[in-house]
Amino acid sequence: MQVVNNVTEFTFLGLSQDPRMQLIFFALFLLFYIVIIVGNLFILLTVFSDPRLQTPMYFFLSNLSFVDIAYSSATAPKMIEDFVSEKKTISYWGCVTQMFTFHFFGCAEIFVLTVMAFDRYAAICQPLRYTTIMSANACIVLASLSWLGALGHSFFQTLLTFQLPFCNARVIDHYFCDVHPVLKLACADTTLVNMLVIANSGLISLGCFLILLASYTVILFSLRKRSAKSRHKALSTCGSHLTVVTFFFVPCIFIYLRPSTTFPLDKAVSVFYTTITPMLNPLIYTLRNEGVKNAMKQLWSRKFSLKEKFKG
Repeated sequence: MQVVNNVTEFTFLGLSQDPRMQLIFFALFLLFYIVIIVGNLFILLTVFSDPRLQTPMYFFLSNLSFVDIAYSSATAPKMIEDFVSEKKTISYWGCVTQMFTFHFFGCAEIFVLTVMAFDRYAAICQPLRYTTIMSANACIVLASLSWLGALGHSFFQTLLTFQLPFCNARVIDHYFCDVHPVLKLACADTTLVNMLVIANSGLISLGCFLILLASYTVILFSLRKRSAKSRHKALSTCGSHLTVVTFFFVPCIFIYLRPSTTFPLDKAVSVFYTTITPMLNPLIYTLRNEGVKNAMKQLWSRKFSLKEKFKG
């Protein structure tokens, strides 16, 4: 890592330079982060506490909730702290760590969402073989491959970026260490690295998104022959998943499937998939998923009954 030379820290420009806007953003994003943590922890607690939710679908939903907590935690705490800090700095190795964890959990979310689509395809299009296709071992293998694939992606992405020399430029026009804003600071030719970043991040996002769209197209065609009740139940579950997929993948494709150029819109788009989508996931799945709603109602009723028992 001798190419690091004299750069020991970077400075973020953040979302805004206006002190009043920074205070508003501080309150707003602190609220968002609390909702992310509480909402996703509640889903994890609900899934693990209800035996009826010990199915492949909810196994991957719990994976998604864990990923959302870790993924948002890679950027949100530092961003929230910077809103009330005079110096918005991060050390060189802090930047490396943030980029690695952000891409690790971000890519894990992409793969988990893709596996969840496969699970819905198997449940709806192959109902007689579903328990065989999505056995406990198969679920563990698919989840493990998702995490290992994300680890490989993140390691490659971070190594590509930080093997470049950074001379005197230290100001990152962003609120966290992402590939394109950091690459702009490198004092070397980044053409090859840009192409590899597109091939790595951009094509993973696009490829998984196309697989998801193909899965849902097949599912929709298969639903034409089902009863109205079966269609409604399947569409309710798939609708939740498709909403999450759209909110997450479209901004990712916009950011990563293009050369290393930055636009003023990039920071707003990044906020959407780093903070807004992890916050919406628990709401989407609880509001549109009858299984989770019923389990949460029972969890709350047990909690209140225990309170009444202790009071009595």
